[in-house]
Amino acid sequence: MEEAKMARKALIWSMVMGLALSFIANHVYGEHSLEGQFSGSHYHDQIRKMQAFKDSFTQPSIAPSPSYTQQPQQAAFSARVYHVTSYGADPTGRRDSTEAVLRAISDAVQGSSEGLLMEGIKNLGGAQVNLDGGNYLISLPLRLPATGLGNLMIHGGTLRASDDFATDGFLIDLSASSTSNNNEENGGSSMGAQLSSSSSYNYEYITLKDLMLDSSYKGGGIAVRNSLRTSIDNCYIAHFTSNGILVQGGHETYIRNSFLGQHITAGGDHGEKMFSGTAISLMGNDNAVTDVVIFSAAIGILISGQANIISGVHCYNKATGFGGTGIYLQLPGLTQTRIINSYLDYTGIVAEDPVQLHISNTFFLGDAYIVLKSINGVANGINIVDNMFCGSDKGVDIVQLDQSKRPFKDIKQVVIDRNNVKGMNIKATVARGSVNGVGNSWVVDFNRVLVFPNLISHVQYSLSSTSSQFPNHALRNVSNNRVQIQTSLNVSASVFVTVDQWVAN
Repeated sequence: MEEAKMARKALIWSMVMGLALSFIANHVYGEHSLEGQFSGSHYHDQIRKMQAFKDSFTQPSIAPSPSYTQQPQQAAFSARVYHVTSYGADPTGRRDSTEAVLRAISDAVQGSSEGLLMEGIKNLGGAQVNLDGGNYLISLPLRLPATGLGNLMIHGGTLRASDDFATDGFLIDLSASSTSNNNEENGGSSMGAQLSSSSSYNYEYITLKDLMLDSSYKGGGIAVRNSLRTSIDNCYIAHFTSNGILVQGGHETYIRNSFLGQHITAGGDHGEKMFSGTAISLMGNDNAVTDVVIFSAAIGILISGQANIISGVHCYNKATGFGGTGIYLQLPGLTQTRIINSYLDYTGIVAEDPVQLHISNTFFLGDAYIVLKSINGVANGINIVDNMFCGSDKGVDIVQLDQSKRPFKDIKQVVIDRNNVKGMNIKATVARGSVNGVGNSWVVDFNRVLVFPNLISHVQYSLSSTSSQFPNHALRNVSNNRVQIQTSLNVSASVFVTVDQWVAN
């Protein structure tokens, strides 16, 4: 193998030397002298070409890029990023930029599309409306000019409601609105006809990212209605009076890494009693709120849809003592909500007729607690486990019942246990107690611990006697959350009892 390489190199060198000698001979002795042609830069160009020819034999072969050698070079691709400043939007916020921003949105959705997402939803290919890091004054809600659109991003700036912004409007409104009105506003007379959708959803895969929305106490921040797979990421929404974010119908809106507050504060606000509005309202199914801070509002998160998940949320919106609620579950009889790894800071959780509710690994600070509120008397499939509660030794129960409307009657599969409690009263559906003395009747009272009144579904006990005679013994009574053990003889004994309020059927 080594001999073959050496032979190849020798052959190449001889070819190069032959070409060089031929070049010199022609230059000196040729019938037509080329001396004039090979003077100056032209001469050096020929030498460089000859060196490149030599190198092509001695260096490894690399296939050239087909885009440069086999096909004519294509014109540069025009990225579909629509800069609102190119449409005349004022990034200083002094002039109204509504019309300019709407024109940018209109152009973005009229661009070329590649196939469909869900049936009837046009794939806009990731078109972007870039706010260019500006601060824009808006007097009308920003709506897409038609439904049936998807794969679009609006990002990178601040939107601020003007003084004449509608108090029932939202700065960004993903709703099916009147196409004729929108066409007039956006100058697209045929947009509605061109982009009409047969889908049951208005939009799919719309991303709202890196935005600050200032509602100027004139309405809400973002409305997402009957849309699919919407992403609200890294948004700061303030000064709303209705909802910071409203999700109505649709499917799978993900709200993450965001901050919401009616008033911009960091706790201890003197006007906290006056906080109003709802930071996030989930009126739909299968949504997620993750890694979100809610720092002022009457209600942090209002949930009236099924199968939603709340994770990594810090609520210190309005203290329970001032009438606020961190998370309100308003779907009696079909809750199906998971609240995990969150932080309820002086504001708690209220759940109406909870069915399939899971609350775990959450920290409740400042006497914050959980309320199970009876609407039709149903509590079924509840796990409140592995949480931490910290209070101020004022005798506040960590879990409370609101039976002002009617008592709970349909109670099944409720587990409240393994919670870490400091400075508050522990409440559970599983309890342990003991009593000792001399006699023939032992009573252990669990009312201080058990959540539901007069409900013990299962008892385990053991009796240890130091008397020379061991008596017969039996469980006599479990009414009013009090367990009574009776023996056939008066003896000195210790009784250990475990009870739970689980009802299987």
